[in-house]
Amino acid sequence: MKALRWVFVVLYFGVASLPLGWLALTSVKHKAASISIDPKLLPSLSGSEEGIWFAPTLEAYRQLNQTYTGAARPFFHYLKNSILIGLSSTFCAVVIGTACAYGFSRFRIAGARDWLFFILSTRFLPPLAVVMPVLMMYREFDLQNTHLGLVLLYTTFNLSLAVWLMKGFIDEIPRAYEEAALVDGYTRLQVFWKIVVPRAAPGMAVTGVFCLISAWNEYGFAMTLNNQEAVTVPVFFAGLQGNVQGLPWPQIAAGVLLFVIPIAVFTVLVRRHLLRGVSFGTIKR
Repeated sequence: MKALRWVFVVLYFGVASLPLGWLALTSVKHKAASISIDPKLLPSLSGSEEGIWFAPTLEAYRQLNQTYTGAARPFFHYLKNSILIGLSSTFCAVVIGTACAYGFSRFRIAGARDWLFFILSTRFLPPLAVVMPVLMMYREFDLQNTHLGLVLLYTTFNLSLAVWLMKGFIDEIPRAYEEAALVDGYTRLQVFWKIVVPRAAPGMAVTGVFCLISAWNEYGFAMTLNNQEAVTVPVFFAGLQGNVQGLPWPQIAAGVLLFVIPIAVFTVLVRRHLLRGVSFGTIKR
């Protein structure tokens, strides 16, 4: 039975990693080999390009420092924008969402169910349905083409997800811990910071992963609200379609791999909390 489980895991991992493997192979090819009708799948250390072999090169990664037709700056400028906007909006959404969820979980709020439904209802409307009103509002406040504009927007759209996820996690934390701390002289803020937050860390990790992925991959608002300073990687890739020399597939593959790495690293760093958060509340003591 154990062997069968490992076979399933290995097969699933192989299928799931095929897109990344294809990107990795494309990123070390020359452009001619990447668009050739005769597929070349295996790198050759000897430099042979006969049959299914191709000579690997790191030229695509070096060319990411160049500015392509359809883009104003090199790839790494847009990657920096994505990292800054994604991490900032995720941090704000998780912090505000956790504080809000704690209030709904621990205090008696008039119309709490209606407020929670209203928060959830903000996810019902497709984001692109409000892109024009948001654009007009941002022009009034001069927030278009700014990092702050996208951080505020992504925080707002991720806040409902953060509140609902964190409320479920905080509901599972026994109130007895907080009551004992209050009896010992802790303030409510100290209770929240020293008692609730450490025990809610798995839930915060899960929420952070979902919020980061949402902000990291968002395209519609990033394209509509920015065309200069705060352009993110998805918009950068879309702009390359106007390249008169054709799409630089090896550079795109290299850029996509580098674009995926921060998400993978973040997920690995919080993997312990992530696994605990997924199963949080399933076992009652």
